[in-house]
Amino acid sequence: MKVLTVILARGGSKGLVGKNGLQVAGRPMLAWTIEHALGSSRAGKVILSTDSKPFAETGNSMGIETVWRTDETANDTATVDSATRQAVQATENKLNTTYDAVVILYGNIPVRPADLTDRAVAKLIDTGCDSVQSVYPVEKMHPLWMKKLGGATDDELLMYQPNDIYRRQDLPPVYMLNGGVIAVTRKSLFDVDPERPHAFLGDDRRATVNDPEDVIDVDSRLDLRIAEAVLLERRQSSVA
Repeated sequence: MKVLTVILARGGSKGLVGKNGLQVAGRPMLAWTIEHALGSSRAGKVILSTDSKPFAETGNSMGIETVWRTDETANDTATVDSATRQAVQATENKLNTTYDAVVILYGNIPVRPADLTDRAVAKLIDTGCDSVQSVYPVEKMHPLWMKKLGGATDDELLMYQPNDIYRRQDLPPVYMLNGGVIAVTRKSLFDVDPERPHAFLGDDRRATVNDPEDVIDVDSRLDLRIAEAVLLERRQSSVA
């Protein structure tokens, strides 16, 4: 299976301005994702999709090519799949080739298991499914323990979903997407349905399960501090 890995790093982040280029453990955040992709045996060709010159310079310094986003794929309403399709088409046109599968990696996730992309691509191949996404088991933030406010004064604490489960061990398994990786067949990626925003993931969607702390998606200053602490600890452990 011929694989193309697309790293997405838009420059116009609103929540945490310029997050893909923020320093994390001594490197631009984006560099950690590039390193992960280049270290994955099943990632195939790795490219960067961006509208930011500094991000492109980071990619170039690490040996990967940039596909510049169009205005339509660089604005605030652009979707992940539309930006990825544009990058895939540009690369295929340039190289006169067609890929079988595409790996999507977000540039604002500096912490991933080293084998995450390899596991996702392997499952995509072995099962013949349409897509694979990374997830983690939800524990104390389980939806059955969520609350809502109601009553006459809108401050009465109520169960969001009525139940009598008291012990965490008795909660049914529920999983949350963590954004660590998306592996998808090219056929599914290019299946566009305006009525179904996630149609690009196909009908047969599988998961690769990770521990909650294995993937850190940075969207806030707190996320940034946690990611930096994890990366510095890993560095110290590798030296010791």
